[in-house]
Amino acid sequence: MFVFYYRRQWLRRLGAILAAAMLLAAGWVAWRLATGGAVPAMKTQPIYQGDPGRKAVALTFTVDWGEEHLPAILTALKQAGAQATFFPTGQWASRHPDLARQMLADGHEIGNHGQSHSHPDNLSREENRRDIQAGEATLVGITGKKPTLYSPPYGESKPQVVAAAGDLGYKFIMWTINTGDYLPNTQPDDILATVIPKCQNGAIVLLHPTQQTTKAMPELLKQLKARGYALITASEIL
Repeated sequence: MFVFYYRRQWLRRLGAILAAAMLLAAGWVAWRLATGGAVPAMKTQPIYQGDPGRKAVALTFTVDWGEEHLPAILTALKQAGAQATFFPTGQWASRHPDLARQMLADGHEIGNHGQSHSHPDNLSREENRRDIQAGEATLVGITGKKPTLYSPPYGESKPQVVAAAGDLGYKFIMWTINTGDYLPNTQPDDILATVIPKCQNGAIVLLHPTQQTTKAMPELLKQLKARGYALITASEIL
């Protein structure tokens, strides 16, 4: 009788353990489905800074608007002998192919910012892959050159976003310094006050084609060069 009792208790505990395991497995499957099968990328990780042993800075511009300011920015870079990395969306490049080609002709690097400038954190892994691939196809069609760097819109970097870029062989570029130049009350002096004190070897600086940035560019470039920083592309700084 006692043997039967303890055996029954043991079976009940085993059943509870199995039920808990099934719930955990179901939760894991649900999470996988919700994120498009995303798992944390092992080979690809967000990059926030380049080589700390090199006295250099990479200015990066994400572009989905602001085309009216780009000619002045390109002129300032050329006059300073500086190179930069531009991350245009495919939809922007398709509207302004001449500007995209001018970036490349001036010796700058063009990276991928996706096609549509949607919120990648809200997309599945597969949806992110499709958006990155569409942006790539647009840029290749315009410039004839395949990008190797991906910068996510809004800086969103959930695991499925990073994994999608890694699936396609991209390096996932974030930033060391966010200038905040896209904020409505930012002034050119604010950009300088943000970048110069925080600047360091291998810094990746996030910029946008805004009026504030255009006004700040000549002095920003001058001060960075005066401090001995080489102004190179993101690929070079890695």
